Amino acid sequence: MTLALVADVILVIVFAAVGRRSHGEANALAGLATTAWPFLLGLLVGWIAVIALYRDKFDPLLVLPTGVIVWLSTLVVGMLARVVSGQGTALSFVLVAGTVLAVFLIGWRAIAGVVRRRATA
Repeated sequence: MTLALVADVILVIVFAAVGRRSHGEANALAGLATTAWPFLLGLLVGWIAVIALYRDKFDPLLVLPTGVIVWLSTLVVGMLARVVSGQGTALSFVLVAGTVLAVFLIGWRAIAGVVRRRATA
């Protein structure tokens, strides 16, 4: 579980760093933290929700429900936190963020599932 959470945190930080870099924004740690924190908050909410909902059957490597719930929470809570903190939420940004976060947060779980199935076959 810990490694899966660490992987998610790293991928959200990479998402924020790549976004800042693609817009030519400074790579300062404070700027990265400002961009990343809303999505890290959403990630935390998603993890708590999945653990609470699937306590007995929780598996951090599952695409469904874990990956999808974590992704949606990261995106929705992240965007709401950006609104509250006065950061932008243009539709194009929401679409790009949703796509990239889906590839990151669901994608690695899909790969892990394939690896897991092949290892047990």
